[in-house]
Amino acid sequence: MAGRINDEDVKAVRDAVPIDAVVSEYLQLRSAGGGNLKGLCPFHDEKSPSFQVSPSKGLFHCFGCQEGGDTITFVMKVDHLSFSEAVERLAAQAGITLRYEEGGYNPAHQRGERIRLVEAHKIAAQWYAEQLATSPEAETGRLFLAERGFDQAAAVHFGVGYSPQGWDHLTRYLRGKGFTDKELLLSGISQEGRRGPIDRFRGRLMWPIRDIGGEVVGFGARKLYEADNGPKYLNTPETQIYRKSQVLYGIDLAKKDIAKASRAVVVEGYTDVMACHLAGVTTAIATCGTAFGGDHIKILRRLLMDNGSARVIFTFDGDAAGQKAALRAFEDDQKFAAETYIAIAPDGMDPCELRLAKGDEAVADLAEPRTPLFEFALRQIVSRYDLDTPAGRAGALDEAAPIVARIKNSGAQHEVAVELAGMLGILDTQFVVRRVAQLARWARDRGGKAPQDRPRGAEQQWPAPTARPASSGPALTLRNPVYAAERELLKLALQRPELVSPAFDAYGLDEFTAPPYAAVRQTVAEAGGAEYGVQDPQEYLVRVREAAPDDTVRAMVTELAVEPILRRTVDEVYAGTVLVQIRRRAVERRIHDIQSQLTRLATGGDPAQLSAVQNEMWILQQYDQALRERGAKAL
Repeated sequence: MAGRINDEDVKAVRDAVPIDAVVSEYLQLRSAGGGNLKGLCPFHDEKSPSFQVSPSKGLFHCFGCQEGGDTITFVMKVDHLSFSEAVERLAAQAGITLRYEEGGYNPAHQRGERIRLVEAHKIAAQWYAEQLATSPEAETGRLFLAERGFDQAAAVHFGVGYSPQGWDHLTRYLRGKGFTDKELLLSGISQEGRRGPIDRFRGRLMWPIRDIGGEVVGFGARKLYEADNGPKYLNTPETQIYRKSQVLYGIDLAKKDIAKASRAVVVEGYTDVMACHLAGVTTAIATCGTAFGGDHIKILRRLLMDNGSARVIFTFDGDAAGQKAALRAFEDDQKFAAETYIAIAPDGMDPCELRLAKGDEAVADLAEPRTPLFEFALRQIVSRYDLDTPAGRAGALDEAAPIVARIKNSGAQHEVAVELAGMLGILDTQFVVRRVAQLARWARDRGGKAPQDRPRGAEQQWPAPTARPASSGPALTLRNPVYAAERELLKLALQRPELVSPAFDAYGLDEFTAPPYAAVRQTVAEAGGAEYGVQDPQEYLVRVREAAPDDTVRAMVTELAVEPILRRTVDEVYAGTVLVQIRRRAVERRIHDIQSQLTRLATGGDPAQLSAVQNEMWILQQYDQALRERGAKAL
């Protein structure tokens, strides 16, 4: 630095730039009473505003993190600038020429490094825009824009430019403006070539990327020529002033309307932002070559003020990649106080394509809240499961319930839980509601994190048996009458096979709801079934134990083979009663499943399938009645 900035000039800068005007470039301010303003602090995460600005005093203070100071201090902290760099930026905004002690006026090349990089980008953006407007070579770029419905006025409004195909046109131009090779390389505008710096962007359409304060900090470049072997879109690399996870394209144009309307529309590309703004959706923004994440949320939260009426609408392509992007966005949904929605255009068109095909009104209509993001996430999850099976419904509920538990509004959470029950075909809606409420409580107790394990005493939810049932798990409580009956039947099959054969061997794995018991049932079947026990009682248990897949199942077989049967008189009548108990519960479960299937089919399913399911229901109901009236004779 050639010298210290003159004190009078520093004071002039402070007086010339109102602190509320500067702060409102970064966050939304509202009246706090007494002439003060308040907003969400940009220096720490908070849900209610504790950051206050006093325009009359030219000061700010956060009662949460204790950060405070004047206009210059705010710019230093929010943009990570030195004192001199902050004063120089504010002076440039106010049109004040600074004087420096011990050397008169400060030469341009001796300014702060960050200021120099920003200035290089500003000049580069102007040069690119001039090339697009006047260069014959840029006709390809002008045609690209025209084909997408953007005229010269639109290009000027968004600062779109063109980078010539030569090696070092911009590099030589910036050298002529006094920038050093080191500065050009640090800025990302140039890159190292065989004989020194060359242009990073060549033969591409250029979009200037501005920070929330309106400074150009990087570029997004779109390939125009087939001979270009680079990626379709090429962005400025990470630099001192450009972090792609911390910038949103169009935020400089959209911030005031986002704050005013308490709404933001997140699109996927630069042309989508242009199309939205030209169609009247001036709250549209986009990420720059990265997924929407936590740092982007922080930017929006400060503008939206986290009030209950705030809306964030994500528009994604309808393809698999777009759906994946939507689900990624939903992962951070709980960081918003705002309600989040997803909008997918007809035929999977993006906003730019939609504007071309159907006009501005169609784009404006797309940006209206449609489907809550959590509902979209639920439907994507549920679609992966076979809801015609108990295992499918249980799996879908396990994955979907935590999603519903994230919903902030308790009333909405209850309603969506009821909707989820219908979506899954679960008739006991209160079971789903209780499950969601329990997950929500666990999340609150864990500071918003989803529970990793159930607390002690929570009911164990057993998955349905697979081809080789799970053999391990927590101890089974025999206070559960279903488990007690299944255990009793297995003891009979192992100890008194003659009383349950041949009926037992016809029982399926799904008739045993506890995986350890289903594993024993499978083992008995692989050893020849209970019928083998009738033929050769001595060898029977040896074969069953040998057929066990592991020591856990083998130990369970041994335990059941020696545990006393609960009835003093063990005879065919008692065996028949236990067999009927197990079979009736299996029939009841199947009837319940069919009822949920009928609920789904009744809302617009295939009539033929509906008829078949109704017929199966009638048969099962008749069988259940026979079991009630005739007992084991109906097996």
